[in-house]
Amino acid sequence: MRTIAFSLLLLISISSFAQDARIKELERQRKEALREISNTTRLLAETQKNTATLIDRVKLIANQIFSRQKVLNLLEQEIEGLKSEEIRIEAEIGKLQIELKEQQDSYAKAVEGVLKNRQNESQLLFILSGKSFTESYRRLRYLQNYSQWRKEKANEIIEKNNQLKEKKIALAKAQKEKTTLLSQRITEQANLKKEEKNYKVEVAEAQSKQSTLQKILTQRQQQANNLNKEIARLIAEEVARQQREEERLAAEHEKAERKASPSSTPSPRATNKKAATPRNIALSKNFAANKGKLPYPISGNYAIVSRFGNQSKNIWKIEIPNNGIDIRSQAGAEAKAVFDGEITRIVAMPGYNTCIVVCHGDYFTLYANIDQLYVRQGDKVKTGQALGRLYSEPDTKHAQIHFELWRKTQMLNPELWLR
Repeated sequence: MRTIAFSLLLLISISSFAQDARIKELERQRKEALREISNTTRLLAETQKNTATLIDRVKLIANQIFSRQKVLNLLEQEIEGLKSEEIRIEAEIGKLQIELKEQQDSYAKAVEGVLKNRQNESQLLFILSGKSFTESYRRLRYLQNYSQWRKEKANEIIEKNNQLKEKKIALAKAQKEKTTLLSQRITEQANLKKEEKNYKVEVAEAQSKQSTLQKILTQRQQQANNLNKEIARLIAEEVARQQREEERLAAEHEKAERKASPSSTPSPRATNKKAATPRNIALSKNFAANKGKLPYPISGNYAIVSRFGNQSKNIWKIEIPNNGIDIRSQAGAEAKAVFDGEITRIVAMPGYNTCIVVCHGDYFTLYANIDQLYVRQGDKVKTGQALGRLYSEPDTKHAQIHFELWRKTQMLNPELWLR
């Protein structure tokens, strides 16, 4: 029975720990989304309202709404998690109260029985009145065992009482947290309504200047297409170069083996094999192991303004392809390496200023819109190292980076890899 009880207690503890960890993770995500909202709000306040910045303002407000909806969704999950926590704790309290009552009743009956049988007889007299030495010894052992049992039962009752107190404190805490979150949900819903209203105002103004803004977006679309083609070409070239290097190393290794053992004849398959460099293998493994942990590729207070995939512009009927993400910060912000690697390409692209490609074994990262370079092609860089100062828009006074992530020739969503 003790083994079963211990197993049940262990399962309850594991379940409680998992639920608590989930609520903490939801809270962390909510705080991160609120941080992004705060940064977006700051950037929006710094953006002057004129025709040239209308597209950026619409984009910033849309991003604000996206983050706000995420906050509300996370709040709902947290509230539901705390409701489940309340139910679980209340069930545990009920169970503990039943167990405590049973132990108290059992203890009271045992004590009552002993007192009824021995109320007129001292312990010493009870021991000495045995018919033989053996019986007297048994009576002594009985009293000793009873005394030990009574202490254990008393301790068990005290322990159950303490557990009950702890559970009641935990329940009060969960109820307080839930009340706070419910209040915060009301605030966030009001904020969302304001932002959606603000978005409609900005969109209405943008629509009144549709022809002017459509030209700007068409130009950006062309620049994005050109960048995508050029980066895809550069990455393909780098992958091909790596393959040639691997084949060269494999050929050298095979030649050395033949020299060491002239009688052996290499198979046709062996002559086609590749040998990746130890550095590339290590970088690839380490990079892959850090998915979801990479630092952001920009300094300062940043906010994502364009996400991975085609960015649909419903009001302008123009779709801008995005092979990465665009992150905005204050003027003077720098591009920063997200992982150790080697700079393999530096190119200039219209609309994106200077672009840097960093190789991390099988992985490549792109940093575009750099105004002042701090590094050169062939340089080895470390995680967090500044690569250059980003270009600041004269109208918005903001710096923005376009960041991409590739595994060989496959595009990846960078947001999933950043912490």
